[in-house]
Amino acid sequence: MALKCGIVGLPNVGKSTLFNCLSKAKAQSANFPFCTIEPNVGIITVPDERLETLANIVNPERVMPTTVEVVDIAGLVKGASKGEGLGNKFLGNIRETNAIIHVLRCFEDENIVHVDGSVNPVRDKETIDMELQLKDLETLEKLRDKNIRTAKSGDKLANRIINTAEKYIAHLEAGNSARSMHSNDEELEIISDLHLITAKPVLYICNVNEVSLKTGNKHVDAVKDAVKNEDAEVILIATAIESEIAELDEIEEQQMFLEELGLEKPGVHYLIQATYKLLNLQTFFTAGAKEVRAWTIKKGMKAPKAAAVIHTDFEKGFIRAEVISYNDFINLGSEQASRDAGKLSIEGKDYMVKDGDIIHFRFNV
Repeated sequence: MALKCGIVGLPNVGKSTLFNCLSKAKAQSANFPFCTIEPNVGIITVPDERLETLANIVNPERVMPTTVEVVDIAGLVKGASKGEGLGNKFLGNIRETNAIIHVLRCFEDENIVHVDGSVNPVRDKETIDMELQLKDLETLEKLRDKNIRTAKSGDKLANRIINTAEKYIAHLEAGNSARSMHSNDEELEIISDLHLITAKPVLYICNVNEVSLKTGNKHVDAVKDAVKNEDAEVILIATAIESEIAELDEIEEQQMFLEELGLEKPGVHYLIQATYKLLNLQTFFTAGAKEVRAWTIKKGMKAPKAAAVIHTDFEKGFIRAEVISYNDFINLGSEQASRDAGKLSIEGKDYMVKDGDIIHFRFNV
């Protein structure tokens, strides 16, 4: 699925370092594939231990993980919404993403100059929020103004569009982001084509030093307090440590380094998994002698739509889905054993795929 997250933040907060770490991330037992589509776009494998476990049982010819696309948006500055610092280009890049990873500097280092002269992640967050909100205000005002003449003629839809736009404008002018707006289905449909930047879900990354990685610090506490009403996750990552991990070529070397620090996995693993969750995604698997593969779908997707992720013909000619839960497959040790134990269910078009389902689709085209 062509879904991607944009990494945003002020200059010198650790965005590009984080992106570079993601580009070199390695799983516990295999390298993470990474490719550059453009200078600042990468496709990164989602770590999933279930895929490795399945592969060990099935022993296929190849294993194919699922991926997410991550975009490194160049550092925003005050005035970006008015074009400062090539702001229009960067804001345009953010608009094309499905979710936002907001990196905040939560460490002190006199050797790394902060663009505003001091470390204050809450201030930094407010700066970015304001620029994004101003850009969304501009978009909403254009929508409202475009429909004024039609509304005056008595057009009901145009009036509803104006009312919705003004409701969002008032919300943003109060210093809020569109994602915190309580809207009905009609209002959401009206603004859906606008791709409002502040309507996108957000994940906050506190870039800390090694000392603060486990327990946090005053900057992290301030960030958590500032976002407590946003229904957003906050993750601590030390990009300096992640850079060192990324430079180690062997998995064993990485593991030894992590153990010395008292860590189980690189922080970027948790970040990638949180990004996957942020995009409201889940995974189902196909497992056979030729391939064990993870497939990405939106949560709540029904079987025919999930089948279309593999191939559109699967949806067109959908007959049924043969489903085994991941836990049953692992506990019983094979598809045949699952069949024999009655753990394979036959599901129709209304079946809602669950995370971890192992599915074989039957179709006829």
